[in-house]
Amino acid sequence: MTLAERLEAAWYGVGRTPWWTRPLAGLYGAVTALRRWLYRVGLLRSTRLAVPVVVIGNLTAGGTGKTPVTIALADALRRRGYRSGVVSRGYGGTQTVPTLLGEAPDPAVVGDEPCLIHASGALVAVGRDRPAAAQLLIAAGCDVVIADDGLQHYALARDVEICVIDGVRRFGNGRLLPAGPLREPMSRLQQVDFRICNGGVMATGDVPMQLLGGQLRALADGHVKPLSELAGQTVHAVAGIGHPQRFFASLRSQGLQVIEHAFPDHHAFTASDLAFGDCKPVLMTEKDAVKCRSVAQAHWWAAPVRAVLPPAFFDDVEARLRQARPR
Repeated sequence: MTLAERLEAAWYGVGRTPWWTRPLAGLYGAVTALRRWLYRVGLLRSTRLAVPVVVIGNLTAGGTGKTPVTIALADALRRRGYRSGVVSRGYGGTQTVPTLLGEAPDPAVVGDEPCLIHASGALVAVGRDRPAAAQLLIAAGCDVVIADDGLQHYALARDVEICVIDGVRRFGNGRLLPAGPLREPMSRLQQVDFRICNGGVMATGDVPMQLLGGQLRALADGHVKPLSELAGQTVHAVAGIGHPQRFFASLRSQGLQVIEHAFPDHHAFTASDLAFGDCKPVLMTEKDAVKCRSVAQAHWWAAPVRAVLPPAFFDDVEARLRQARPR
């Protein structure tokens, strides 16, 4: 196991975190607290946009399901008559200048998650300067901006905050990085508008969410078939996401025999990464699939999922938007 893997295992109850992580966590906590204070008193500037901003993020390092929530919210607002757009840092890409994604964006340039969100039909802008990237969305006609993975990005002022929680792992040992998985203290949860619980165990006040799949899409030609057709078969499962075990477990729950291939989050795949020496089906997340289509083989499949949330959640978000900026 790598150091990162050993630390993550310790965060969630397998072993103990090394002693040296404790003072580093104290230093990390002091720096993040100072940063929040500087924004609060105005010494660091938050940009307020001319349209409402919804921030979607999490409190822990690693994946919790933020991107499916972002896609679901953008779609729900679009169906309610809003012209929503998504702003992202574009993590994993090389693009530094704020950019509006075009017709066929390159994940190596703009990042894998922005490409996945764009493929869902949303207008997407990327850039390290998120306020500047968001201005591109407004110039393109958007009347709501959704910030993907933006909970700790205080340079962009927000009207609604949504925290997505992994309901299985929750907050681990409850300590700050690197002694635990927390990006900010647990008290930060009291400040967000909505807490979405992705499966697992819910707490009072959490909004329930399920990730539903069941279909496979061929990377080579786009045709689809039910995942159930592979029940009982042995497959290679590839995941370069924040929490690969969730993907592997979901495939096993459908009756598949899984050979696990976990890669770092936002891994830049090459054909050799997926050369397993046989013709067994290779299944991967949609986030990984956007980076593999150019070298796809006939037995490579994406297993897309969608976030299912209560209709009342979208009603409540829209009510907050109307309260923030009446239409």
